[in-house]
Amino acid sequence: MRSEVDTDTAQACRSRRTWLRGAGALAVGAGLGLPVAHAASLEVGHPAPPLVLRTLDGRSLATEDLRGHVVVLTFWATWCEPCRKELPLLSAYATRHADKGLRVLGFSLDEPDALPAVREVAAGLSFPVGLLGSPYAGGYGRIWRLPVNFTIDRNGMLADNGWDTREPAWTTERLERVVTPLLR
Repeated sequence: MRSEVDTDTAQACRSRRTWLRGAGALAVGAGLGLPVAHAASLEVGHPAPPLVLRTLDGRSLATEDLRGHVVVLTFWATWCEPCRKELPLLSAYATRHADKGLRVLGFSLDEPDALPAVREVAAGLSFPVGLLGSPYAGGYGRIWRLPVNFTIDRNGMLADNGWDTREPAWTTERLERVVTPLLR
C-alpha cells in the first residue's frame, strides 16, 4: 500500500513531467512556427516587403525601385537539385518576357566560399544574382526551404506567396498561371 508521501511525490512528478512536456512543446512549436508566423504576415494582395539584391557585380537592386514591373524573387542554392532544374526554366521565361516588364532577382543562399560555383551558375542566367548572406530575407522571413519564390505585381503588391505553395519550384504551367496574367 502506498503511503501519502509516495502518492504526493508521484503526483508532483507527473505534474512536473506534464509541465516540462508542455514547455518543451511550446519551445519547439515557437521555433518551428517562426517561418509560419512570417508566412502568415505575407498576404497576397498586400504590399510586398522591400528587399535589396546586392548583385555579384556589386550593384544594388531594390524591389521598391522596380515598381511598374512584375518582379519574381527566387531563392536558391548551388547544392539544391530542384533549384538547379528550375533556374534555366525561369531564366528562359524571364528572357521571353523581359520586354513585357518582367524582372527576376536571384538570391543565392550559398556560403561565401561557394562564390565560384554561384558565379558559374549565374553566368548561365538572364537575371541578376547575389549572395543573400543569411537565411533571413527581411519581411519574407527565414528561408527554410529551397527553392522558394515570391511574385510582386506592378503596383508593389504580393501576387504570389511562395510559402503557400506545396510545389515551390516553378514549372511552365505555374509560370503561365501565376506570372503571365500579371504581364498583360
